[in-house]
Amino acid sequence: MLVFAIDDEQAMLDELVDAITAAEPAAEVRAFKRAKPALAAIEDGALPDAVFTDIELPGADGLALARQVKAAAPRAKVVFVTAHPGYAVDAFRLHADGFVVKPVEAARVREELDALFPEAPATAKLCVRCFGSFEVFYGGEPLALARTRSKELLAFLVDRNGGTCTGAELADALWEGGEVREPAAYLRMLTMDLREALEAVGMGDVLVRSRNKWAVRTDLIDCDYYRMLEGDPDAVASFTGEYMRQYSWAEETTARLHFMRRNMEVD
Repeated sequence: MLVFAIDDEQAMLDELVDAITAAEPAAEVRAFKRAKPALAAIEDGALPDAVFTDIELPGADGLALARQVKAAAPRAKVVFVTAHPGYAVDAFRLHADGFVVKPVEAARVREELDALFPEAPATAKLCVRCFGSFEVFYGGEPLALARTRSKELLAFLVDRNGGTCTGAELADALWEGGEVREPAAYLRMLTMDLREALEAVGMGDVLVRSRNKWAVRTDLIDCDYYRMLEGDPDAVASFTGEYMRQYSWAEETTARLHFMRRNMEVD
């Protein structure tokens, strides 16, 4: 879960970040003292799940910021934070998703997060098939991605097995011939497409994005490749020699899996 914390007073911002972190230790919390850099981060592809923002901000009040956030990241939940409860009327006229009064306490933040994001079943995972061709499913249905490159982006991150990779590494893999003139902009578009598809099935936390680094949470993925690495005999038996066959960059991992299976058969 990616959460933005916005407050122009450093002490209040630190308090807000601490409360969010205590309420949701697994969250990635990004702190901002102004609206403009927060909006720039969204434009750069960092789509927050929730935005906790002070209503009174220099240069752009929180109500205006909320409108801009919802325009740029429609799925983001906006929670207003203020020392003035009277702002609640204006906040909810904007259809705000939540409201917290200062001083911010972790228990109150937890209440808002529980209301905004009802806990999914513990067994819910994204189902990924790597042996043969790469395919992604949730609830028995293929993940609806608008672009084939978005699928390849996810495939490359799955192949990295939770390891982070930079935008340059992704560009080298996805566009080996350098056919894309502005890979950074195209990569932002693919990231937004992938995140929206994952969020649509309640699996937005699978994708982890921080600045110029990407990764996936392997604990939220059920994958034949991961199970083989763990030594699962059924997964080993299901590997017949092909791994993500539609992607040339997967050949190195294919070779490692062949070597791994031969060693398992010898043992």
